[in-house]
Amino acid sequence: MELRSSGLWLLFLCALGCVTAEENKKVISTIGSTAELSCIYTPEKKFILNKLRVFWQIADGSKPCSVVHTFNSGHENQSEQCADFRNRTRLFQDKLENGIFSLLLLNVSLRDEHTYRCIVQKKDVVFRVIHNADVALKVAANNSLPVLSGPIRIHPNIGEEVTLSCNYSQGYPKPNIYWINRTDNSTLHPSSLKIIQDNDGTYSVFSTLKIEANSDIKVECIIENELLQQNLTILYSENVTNSNSTRSNLLDLNEPGAQAGGVLAIAIVLAGLAVLTCWLWKRKFSRRRSYADVQQNEDGAQHNNSEHTFKWEILREFGQLVMYQENAEAKDAMLKPRTAALSATRMT
Repeated sequence: MELRSSGLWLLFLCALGCVTAEENKKVISTIGSTAELSCIYTPEKKFILNKLRVFWQIADGSKPCSVVHTFNSGHENQSEQCADFRNRTRLFQDKLENGIFSLLLLNVSLRDEHTYRCIVQKKDVVFRVIHNADVALKVAANNSLPVLSGPIRIHPNIGEEVTLSCNYSQGYPKPNIYWINRTDNSTLHPSSLKIIQDNDGTYSVFSTLKIEANSDIKVECIIENELLQQNLTILYSENVTNSNSTRSNLLDLNEPGAQAGGVLAIAIVLAGLAVLTCWLWKRKFSRRRSYADVQQNEDGAQHNNSEHTFKWEILREFGQLVMYQENAEAKDAMLKPRTAALSATRMT
Protein backbone atom coordinates (compact mmCIF):
# COMPACT_ATOMS: atom_id res chain seq x y z
CA MET A 1 0.00 0.00 0.00
CA GLU A 2 2.86 2.30 0.82
CA LEU A 3 4.64 1.48 -2.45
CA ARG A 4 1.45 2.05 -4.36
CA SER A 5 1.01 5.41 -2.74
CA SER A 6 4.59 6.29 -3.60
CA GLY A 7 4.05 5.24 -7.21
CA LEU A 8 0.95 7.39 -7.48
CA TRP A 9 2.88 10.31 -6.02
CA LEU A 10 5.72 9.89 -8.51
CA LEU A 11 3.17 9.69 -11.33
CA PHE A 12 1.61 12.91 -10.07
CA LEU A 13 5.00 14.63 -9.99
CA CYS A 14 5.76 13.39 -13.49
CA ALA A 15 2.44 14.69 -14.76
CA LEU A 16 3.05 18.00 -13.06
CA GLY A 17 6.55 18.18 -14.56
CA CYS A 18 5.21 17.39 -18.01
CA VAL A 19 2.57 20.06 -17.71
CA THR A 20 5.20 22.58 -16.56
CA ALA A 21 7.53 21.59 -19.39
CA GLU A 22 4.82 21.97 -22.02
CA GLU A 23 3.54 25.29 -20.68
CA ASN A 24 3.80 27.98 -23.35
CA LYS A 25 5.58 31.22 -22.64
CA LYS A 26 4.99 34.33 -24.69
CA VAL A 27 7.56 36.93 -25.64
CA ILE A 28 6.66 40.18 -27.41
CA SER A 29 9.28 41.91 -29.51
CA THR A 30 9.23 44.75 -32.01
CA ILE A 31 10.61 44.74 -35.55
CA GLY A 32 14.37 45.30 -35.62
CA SER A 33 14.94 44.61 -31.93
CA THR A 34 16.54 41.65 -30.10
CA ALA A 35 14.27 39.03 -28.53
CA GLU A 36 15.26 36.82 -25.60
CA LEU A 37 13.59 33.40 -25.66
CA SER A 38 13.69 32.11 -22.11
CA CYS A 39 14.74 28.55 -21.23
CA ILE A 40 15.96 28.04 -17.64
CA TYR A 41 16.52 24.83 -15.68
CA THR A 42 18.07 25.08 -12.21
CA PRO A 43 20.33 22.09 -11.45
CA GLU A 44 21.48 20.76 -8.10
CA LYS A 45 25.07 21.40 -9.22
CA LYS A 46 26.68 22.98 -12.25
CA PHE A 47 26.48 21.21 -15.59
CA ILE A 48 29.52 19.79 -17.32
CA LEU A 49 29.36 21.37 -20.76
CA ASN A 50 30.87 18.44 -22.68
CA LYS A 51 28.03 16.30 -21.33
CA LEU A 52 25.30 18.72 -22.38
CA ARG A 53 23.18 19.24 -25.46
CA VAL A 54 20.88 22.20 -26.15
CA PHE A 55 18.56 22.31 -29.15
CA TRP A 56 16.41 25.24 -30.26
CA GLN A 57 13.93 24.53 -33.02
CA ILE A 58 10.64 25.73 -34.49
CA ALA A 59 7.86 23.76 -32.84
CA ASP A 60 4.79 24.79 -34.83
CA GLY A 61 5.85 23.02 -38.04
CA SER A 62 5.24 26.15 -40.12
CA LYS A 63 8.61 25.92 -41.89
CA PRO A 64 10.31 23.03 -43.68
CA CYS A 65 13.57 23.85 -41.90
CA SER A 66 13.14 23.85 -38.13
CA VAL A 67 16.72 24.05 -36.72
CA VAL A 68 17.32 27.39 -35.01
CA HIS A 69 20.41 26.78 -32.86
CA THR A 70 22.42 23.76 -31.62
CA PHE A 71 24.90 23.32 -28.78
CA ASN A 72 26.47 19.85 -28.68
CA SER A 73 28.98 18.55 -26.10
CA GLY A 74 30.63 21.89 -25.38
CA HIS A 75 30.57 23.26 -28.94
CA GLU A 76 28.09 25.16 -31.10
CA ASN A 77 27.21 23.31 -34.29
CA GLN A 78 25.33 25.40 -36.85
CA SER A 79 25.88 23.18 -39.87
CA GLU A 80 22.17 22.31 -40.00
CA GLN A 81 20.92 25.75 -38.97
CA CYS A 82 18.18 27.29 -41.13
CA ALA A 83 19.42 30.01 -43.43
CA ASP A 84 16.93 32.55 -41.98
CA PHE A 85 18.68 32.35 -38.59
CA ARG A 86 22.30 32.38 -39.80
CA ASN A 87 24.40 34.79 -37.68
CA ARG A 88 21.32 35.91 -35.77
CA THR A 89 21.25 33.57 -32.75
CA ARG A 90 23.31 33.56 -29.55
CA LEU A 91 23.47 31.50 -26.33
CA PHE A 92 24.76 32.82 -23.02
CA GLN A 93 27.97 30.78 -23.04
CA ASP A 94 29.03 31.83 -19.54
CA LYS A 95 25.64 30.85 -18.06
CA LEU A 96 25.08 27.41 -19.58
CA GLU A 97 26.66 25.57 -16.66
CA ASN A 98 24.18 27.33 -14.36
CA GLY A 99 21.18 26.03 -16.33
CA ILE A 100 20.41 29.20 -18.35
CA PHE A 101 19.80 28.05 -21.93
CA SER A 102 17.95 31.15 -23.16
CA LEU A 103 18.40 32.18 -26.80
CA LEU A 104 18.99 35.67 -28.18
CA LEU A 105 17.40 36.31 -31.57
CA LEU A 106 18.82 39.40 -33.29
CA ASN A 107 17.13 41.81 -35.70
CA VAL A 108 13.63 40.42 -35.29
CA SER A 109 11.32 40.49 -38.33
CA LEU A 110 7.76 39.39 -38.99
CA ARG A 111 9.08 36.10 -40.40
CA ASP A 112 10.33 35.19 -36.92
CA GLU A 113 6.85 34.96 -35.44
CA HIS A 114 6.76 31.26 -34.43
CA THR A 115 6.58 28.99 -31.43
CA TYR A 116 10.10 27.88 -30.49
CA ARG A 117 11.07 24.80 -28.47
CA CYS A 118 14.07 24.45 -26.19
CA ILE A 119 15.26 20.85 -25.55
CA VAL A 120 18.04 20.14 -23.04
CA GLN A 121 19.80 16.76 -22.82
CA LYS A 122 22.30 15.56 -20.22
CA LYS A 123 24.66 12.60 -20.60
CA ASP A 124 24.98 10.09 -17.78
CA VAL A 125 25.53 6.86 -19.67
CA VAL A 126 23.56 8.07 -22.66
CA PHE A 127 21.95 11.42 -23.41
CA ARG A 128 18.46 11.90 -21.96
CA VAL A 129 16.07 14.84 -21.95
CA ILE A 130 16.06 16.72 -18.67
CA HIS A 131 14.15 19.81 -19.70
CA ASN A 132 12.09 21.29 -22.53
CA ALA A 133 10.07 24.48 -22.90
CA ASP A 134 8.03 26.20 -25.59
CA VAL A 135 8.20 29.94 -26.21
CA ALA A 136 5.80 31.78 -28.51
CA LEU A 137 7.36 34.85 -30.11
CA LYS A 138 4.92 37.61 -31.03
CA VAL A 139 6.15 40.43 -33.23
CA ALA A 140 4.69 43.93 -33.16
CA ALA A 141 5.29 47.21 -34.96
CA ASN A 142 4.21 50.75 -34.15
CA ASN A 143 6.75 52.72 -36.14
CA SER A 144 4.76 55.77 -37.22
CA LEU A 145 2.25 58.27 -35.90
CA PRO A 146 -1.23 58.72 -37.38
CA VAL A 147 -1.84 61.75 -39.58
CA LEU A 148 -5.13 63.60 -39.05
CA SER A 149 -6.24 66.26 -41.54
CA GLY A 150 -9.35 68.37 -41.93
CA PRO A 151 -10.92 70.76 -44.45
CA ILE A 152 -8.80 73.23 -46.39
CA ARG A 153 -10.87 76.19 -45.21
CA ILE A 154 -9.60 77.51 -41.90
CA HIS A 155 -12.92 78.19 -40.21
CA PRO A 156 -15.97 76.10 -41.18
CA ASN A 157 -19.43 77.54 -40.68
CA ILE A 158 -22.02 76.28 -38.24
CA GLY A 159 -24.19 73.67 -39.91
CA GLU A 160 -21.63 72.74 -42.57
CA GLU A 161 -20.47 69.17 -43.04
CA VAL A 162 -16.81 68.68 -42.17
CA THR A 163 -14.76 65.73 -43.44
CA LEU A 164 -11.77 64.51 -41.44
CA SER A 165 -9.29 61.85 -42.57
CA CYS A 166 -6.96 59.74 -40.43
CA ASN A 167 -4.12 57.74 -42.01
CA TYR A 168 -1.65 55.35 -40.40
CA SER A 169 1.01 52.98 -41.76
CA GLN A 170 3.59 50.34 -40.74
CA GLY A 171 1.56 48.82 -37.95
CA TYR A 172 1.46 45.19 -36.81
CA PRO A 173 -0.61 43.26 -35.94
CA LYS A 174 -3.81 44.55 -37.52
CA PRO A 175 -4.69 47.73 -35.60
CA ASN A 176 -8.01 49.06 -34.35
CA ILE A 177 -9.15 52.63 -35.04
CA TYR A 178 -11.50 54.78 -32.98
CA TRP A 179 -12.96 58.27 -33.48
CA ILE A 180 -13.75 60.12 -30.23
CA ASN A 181 -15.66 63.40 -29.88
CA ARG A 182 -13.84 65.13 -27.03
CA THR A 183 -16.59 67.67 -26.44
CA ASP A 184 -18.72 64.91 -24.86
CA ASN A 185 -16.34 61.86 -25.02
CA SER A 186 -18.71 60.01 -27.32
CA THR A 187 -17.61 57.42 -29.88
CA LEU A 188 -18.14 58.39 -33.52
CA HIS A 189 -18.66 55.93 -36.35
CA PRO A 190 -16.31 56.41 -39.33
CA SER A 191 -17.77 57.22 -42.72
CA SER A 192 -15.23 54.93 -44.38
CA LEU A 193 -12.55 52.54 -43.18
CA LYS A 194 -9.94 50.63 -45.17
CA ILE A 195 -7.21 48.48 -43.61
CA ILE A 196 -4.77 46.86 -46.04
CA GLN A 197 -1.69 44.68 -45.55
CA ASP A 198 1.42 45.95 -47.32
CA ASN A 199 4.09 43.86 -49.03
CA ASP A 200 6.29 43.84 -45.91
CA GLY A 201 3.45 42.37 -43.84
CA THR A 202 2.59 45.53 -41.91
CA TYR A 203 -0.82 47.22 -42.04
CA SER A 204 -1.98 50.63 -43.26
CA VAL A 205 -5.19 52.33 -42.18
CA PHE A 206 -7.27 54.85 -44.14
CA SER A 207 -10.38 56.24 -42.45
CA THR A 208 -12.65 59.27 -42.92
CA LEU A 209 -15.24 60.87 -40.65
CA LYS A 210 -18.03 63.25 -41.65
CA ILE A 211 -19.59 65.40 -38.94
CA GLU A 212 -21.82 68.46 -38.82
CA ALA A 213 -20.15 71.54 -37.40
CA ASN A 214 -22.57 72.54 -34.63
CA SER A 215 -19.96 73.84 -32.21
CA ASP A 216 -16.20 73.92 -31.82
CA ILE A 217 -14.76 70.70 -33.23
CA LYS A 218 -12.51 68.56 -31.03
CA VAL A 219 -12.11 65.08 -32.47
CA GLU A 220 -9.46 62.46 -31.73
CA CYS A 221 -8.27 59.64 -33.95
CA ILE A 222 -6.94 56.71 -31.91
CA ILE A 223 -4.91 53.81 -33.33
CA GLU A 224 -4.83 50.85 -30.95
CA ASN A 225 -2.17 48.12 -30.93
CA GLU A 226 -3.63 45.39 -28.76
CA LEU A 227 -0.43 43.33 -28.63
CA LEU A 228 1.69 46.22 -27.36
CA GLN A 229 -1.25 47.59 -25.32
CA GLN A 230 -0.46 50.95 -26.82
CA ASN A 231 -2.64 53.73 -28.21
CA LEU A 232 -1.48 56.40 -30.63
CA THR A 233 -3.72 59.48 -30.38
CA ILE A 234 -3.93 62.64 -32.45
CA LEU A 235 -6.37 65.53 -31.91
CA TYR A 236 -8.08 67.76 -34.46
CA SER A 237 -9.38 71.06 -33.06
CA GLU A 238 -11.17 73.79 -35.01
CA ASN A 239 -13.17 76.92 -34.16
CA VAL A 240 -16.52 77.19 -35.90
CA THR A 241 -17.69 80.65 -37.04
CA ASN A 242 -21.18 82.11 -37.33
CA SER A 243 -22.62 81.35 -40.74
CA ASN A 244 -24.58 84.65 -41.09
CA SER A 245 -21.61 86.92 -40.52
CA THR A 246 -19.35 84.84 -42.70
CA ARG A 247 -21.84 84.68 -45.55
CA SER A 248 -22.52 88.44 -45.38
CA ASN A 249 -18.81 89.10 -45.61
CA LEU A 250 -18.60 86.83 -48.63
CA LEU A 251 -21.54 88.62 -50.28
CA ASP A 252 -19.91 92.03 -49.66
CA LEU A 253 -16.73 90.85 -51.30
CA ASN A 254 -18.63 89.69 -54.35
CA GLU A 255 -20.42 93.01 -54.95
CA PRO A 256 -19.15 95.22 -57.86
CA GLY A 257 -18.68 98.21 -55.56
CA ALA A 258 -16.47 96.17 -53.25
CA GLN A 259 -14.40 94.98 -56.20
CA ALA A 260 -13.99 98.59 -57.51
CA GLY A 261 -13.01 99.75 -54.02
CA GLY A 262 -10.41 97.03 -53.83
CA VAL A 263 -8.93 98.03 -57.19
CA LEU A 264 -8.88 101.72 -56.13
CA ALA A 265 -7.12 100.87 -52.87
CA ILE A 266 -4.47 98.91 -54.74
CA ALA A 267 -3.96 101.83 -57.17
CA ILE A 268 -3.54 104.28 -54.26
CA VAL A 269 -0.99 102.04 -52.61
CA LEU A 270 0.99 101.73 -55.85
CA ALA A 271 0.90 105.50 -56.43
CA GLY A 272 2.12 106.11 -52.89
CA LEU A 273 4.99 103.70 -53.44
CA ALA A 274 5.92 105.50 -56.69
CA VAL A 275 5.95 108.93 -54.98
CA LEU A 276 8.03 107.58 -52.12
CA THR A 277 10.52 106.06 -54.56
CA CYS A 278 10.89 109.36 -56.49
CA TRP A 279 11.35 111.34 -53.27
CA LEU A 280 14.06 108.99 -52.04
CA TRP A 281 15.83 109.15 -55.42
CA LYS A 282 15.75 112.96 -55.53
CA ARG A 283 16.99 113.20 -51.98
CA LYS A 284 19.86 110.88 -52.73
CA PHE A 285 20.70 112.83 -55.94
CA SER A 286 20.59 116.20 -54.16
CA ARG A 287 22.97 114.88 -51.52
CA ARG A 288 25.37 113.76 -54.19
CA ARG A 289 25.10 117.18 -55.96
CA SER A 290 25.66 119.12 -52.74
CA TYR A 291 28.69 117.06 -51.99
CA ALA A 292 30.02 117.67 -55.52
CA ASP A 293 29.51 121.45 -55.17
CA VAL A 294 31.27 121.56 -51.84
CA GLN A 295 34.14 119.56 -53.25
CA GLN A 296 34.32 121.86 -56.29
CA ASN A 297 34.32 125.00 -54.11
CA GLU A 298 37.05 123.57 -51.95
CA ASP A 299 39.08 122.73 -55.04
CA GLY A 300 38.47 126.22 -56.46
CA ALA A 301 39.52 127.87 -53.22
CA GLN A 302 42.66 125.87 -53.12
CA HIS A 303 43.33 126.80 -56.78
CA ASN A 304 42.77 130.51 -56.10
CA ASN A 305 45.04 130.41 -53.11
CA SER A 306 47.72 128.70 -55.13
CA GLU A 307 47.38 131.24 -57.97
CA HIS A 308 47.51 134.15 -55.57
CA THR A 309 50.59 132.78 -53.90
CA PHE A 310 52.24 132.27 -57.30
CA LYS A 311 51.48 135.85 -58.36
CA TRP A 312 52.85 137.16 -55.08
CA GLU A 313 56.07 135.21 -55.58
CA ILE A 314 56.44 136.67 -59.08
CA LEU A 315 55.87 140.19 -57.83
CA ARG A 316 58.34 139.73 -55.03
CA GLU A 317 61.00 138.43 -57.38
CA PHE A 318 60.29 141.26 -59.82
CA GLY A 319 60.61 143.82 -57.03
CA GLN A 320 63.95 142.46 -55.98
CA LEU A 321 65.11 142.57 -59.61
CA VAL A 322 64.05 146.23 -59.95
CA MET A 323 65.79 147.14 -56.72
CA TYR A 324 68.97 145.38 -57.87
CA GLN A 325 68.88 147.25 -61.18
CA GLU A 326 68.39 150.60 -59.44
CA ASN A 327 71.29 149.91 -57.10
CA ALA A 328 73.52 149.03 -60.05
CA GLU A 329 72.67 152.27 -61.84
CA ALA A 330 73.39 154.28 -58.69
CA LYS A 331 76.76 152.64 -58.32
CA ASP A 332 77.58 153.47 -61.97
CA ALA A 333 76.64 157.07 -61.41
CA MET A 334 78.94 157.28 -58.41
CA LEU A 335 81.89 155.63 -60.19
CA LYS A 336 81.77 157.78 -63.37
CA PRO A 337 83.39 160.98 -61.84
CA ARG A 338 86.08 158.95 -60.16
CA THR A 339 86.87 157.17 -63.40
CA ALA A 340 87.12 160.49 -65.32
CA ALA A 341 89.48 162.04 -62.68
CA LEU A 342 91.69 158.98 -62.71
CA SER A 343 91.94 159.14 -66.50
CA ALA A 344 92.93 162.85 -66.43
CA THR A 345 95.72 162.22 -63.88
CA ARG A 346 97.24 159.48 -65.97
CA MET A 347 97.27 161.78 -69.05
CA THR A 348 99.27 164.53 -67.30
